[in-house]
Amino acid sequence: MDSTRQQKYSRLIQKEIGEIFQKDGTLFYGKAFVTVTGAKVSPDLSIATIYLSIFGAKDSQAVIDQIESHNKEIRKRLGNSIRHQARIIPALKFFLDDSLDQVEKIEKLLKESKVIRDDDTKPE
Repeated sequence: MDSTRQQKYSRLIQKEIGEIFQKDGTLFYGKAFVTVTGAKVSPDLSIATIYLSIFGAKDSQAVIDQIESHNKEIRKRLGNSIRHQARIIPALKFFLDDSLDQVEKIEKLLKESKVIRDDDTKPE
């Protein structure tokens, strides 16, 4: 369970990284549509895990790799934007958030199972 301090810090980082990507995202990952879906901070506030949802790219992992290659620049921009609110600027780790893909997959399976059940219940 994250402490209140970690939760506040996570929300701040998620918001600021989202704004950085909104303003200068094309410099980091091109024309893909990237959304910051979540952030988690370690108990000592030294590492931030950032979860990204990526649309409009054939290879999502390649986009993550591009963002990772700009990690220092993103961290510097984050530091500039939160320097008055936070003492520690965490190291950033980016991960692909595939929860939306999982939701779509489950919904598709549920729809297919409903169609199968409806076919079984029809009188002949």
